[in-house]
Amino acid sequence: MRSFQVCKKLLIGKMGLEIGGPTYLFMQDNLFPIYNLCKKLDNCNFSSNTIWEGIIEEGSTFQYDKGCNPGKQYIAEAVDLNMISSGAYDFVLSSHTIEHIANPLRALSEWTRVLKEDGIIVLIVPHKDGTFDHRRPITSLEHLIQDFERGTTEEDLSHLQEILALHDLERDPKAGDFQAFSKRSEENFINRCLHHHVFDTKLVVNVVHHMKLQIYAVEIVLPYHILIIAQKSSNEKSLSNQYFLGDKVEFLQKSPFPSDFKVGPLMDEET
Repeated sequence: MRSFQVCKKLLIGKMGLEIGGPTYLFMQDNLFPIYNLCKKLDNCNFSSNTIWEGIIEEGSTFQYDKGCNPGKQYIAEAVDLNMISSGAYDFVLSSHTIEHIANPLRALSEWTRVLKEDGIIVLIVPHKDGTFDHRRPITSLEHLIQDFERGTTEEDLSHLQEILALHDLERDPKAGDFQAFSKRSEENFINRCLHHHVFDTKLVVNVVHHMKLQIYAVEIVLPYHILIIAQKSSNEKSLSNQYFLGDKVEFLQKSPFPSDFKVGPLMDEET
């Protein structure tokens, strides 16, 4: 990714925390190859047994790169990192995890809390147009704010009926037939496979701006990746995200995803 060349100097030799993973996107020779360049990387996963990683154990067991010593593995909800002190990390990585979280703004609040001042968040989110979510409506920022304000928990299944009706199983062969998919979806608190919310690039930008983070870069990459790099700032009044807001910004006009360049209501730049 072009953004990696611009921003890697902010991450080299630094201490990080990854939410979910490890992911191939952060490995050497991939889109954002930061693993072998950071000083140390710890990890948080929601369970000691996941569909993606199998059995994992807490402690110094997070093997993210063959050439690096393992980082610390936490077993905890991404929305509640109470075992980690504020300002503990230089950066946070998240690749294709936030869509699996029922309360994304609460998660981002925690990820921001554990960052040092001027710390960096690298967020990769799936674009609905390139995934099995392509039939579903894009979630609104207002809906995410409501989830945060009412304290939506990870047991939430309020989107289940929409998912069962609109999920494209042809693009998700690992889910099995409809009966198997329905059963897995109803047990989401155990497996966390559901995409609670549906993202396009404008929504991800608006979410990051709402969290009072300074956006450094936005990049859109096939087959379905939205990348945003943002920085925690001690002075929220100094944020200058105007370049990234609105329907007619350059990166949206060049997006390979049709829903990005359909002109809709203007984003609230004061959100």
